[in-house]
Amino acid sequence: MRRDVRSKVEGLHLNPHLNLGDPEMNQVTTHRLLRHAALVAAVLVGGGAVSAAHAESARYEIDDTHTVVAFLVEHIGFSRVLGRFDGVEGAFNYDPETRTLEQLEIVVDTTTVNSGNEARDKHVRKADFLDVKKHPTMTFAADSVTFDSDAGGSVPGTLTLLGQSQPLTLEVVINKGAVYPFGHKRFTFGASAEGSLSRSAYGMDYGVANGLVGDEVELLIELEAVAAK
Repeated sequence: MRRDVRSKVEGLHLNPHLNLGDPEMNQVTTHRLLRHAALVAAVLVGGGAVSAAHAESARYEIDDTHTVVAFLVEHIGFSRVLGRFDGVEGAFNYDPETRTLEQLEIVVDTTTVNSGNEARDKHVRKADFLDVKKHPTMTFAADSVTFDSDAGGSVPGTLTLLGQSQPLTLEVVINKGAVYPFGHKRFTFGASAEGSLSRSAYGMDYGVANGLVGDEVELLIELEAVAAK
C-alpha cells in the first residue's frame, strides 16, 4: 500500500520543459495536479478502510471433529471418573486486534455422554443425573470479554444445566490462531479451557450426601473453531 501511494506522489513531478507563463498550460497543469491529489487521497482513505475491515471481529464456528468437552468427578473418594460428551456445537466472535471475545455459545448434547462404561452411562442419562429426556442439552454462554493477553484469560459466563442457569467462569488458553494447513484452509483458532461447578447447585445431588459421587465437577474443553464462510 505504501509503495502504491509513493508511486502516485512521484507521478506529480512537473515537466521541466513546461512554459509556466502560458495561461493555457497553467490550467492544464493545475487540473493534472488536482486530479493526482484526489487519486492519492482516495488511495490513502481506501487503505484505512481495508485496515479497519481487517481489525473487525470475525465469526468462528466450533469444529466438532476436533473439539472435546470432558469432565472429571470423584468416585467414592478412590479415584475420579473421566467422561466426555461426543456431541458439541457452537460459535463465537473474536477480534485478535482488540482481543475481544463476544457472543460465545457452546451447546453440549448430554445424550452423548461417554465414560467408557455403558451401564454407568445409562444411569448418568437418567433423572438421577443428566435427565436427558427432559434436558437433552446444556449450554455455556458468554456475552463479551476482553483478554489482557494474546494468550487468553478468564471468561465469565452462564452454564444452563437441567433447566437452571448459574454463573460459571472458564479459564481459557489460546493455543494458536492460523490458516489451517490443508482441507478447508480457513483461519482456525485452537484453545483449551477449564472450569469447575457444584452439580448440586443445579439440583443434581444424587450420591452427594453419602459420598458415592463427588459434588464438584471439573470441566475440560479442547476446542478448534473455524472462520465462518
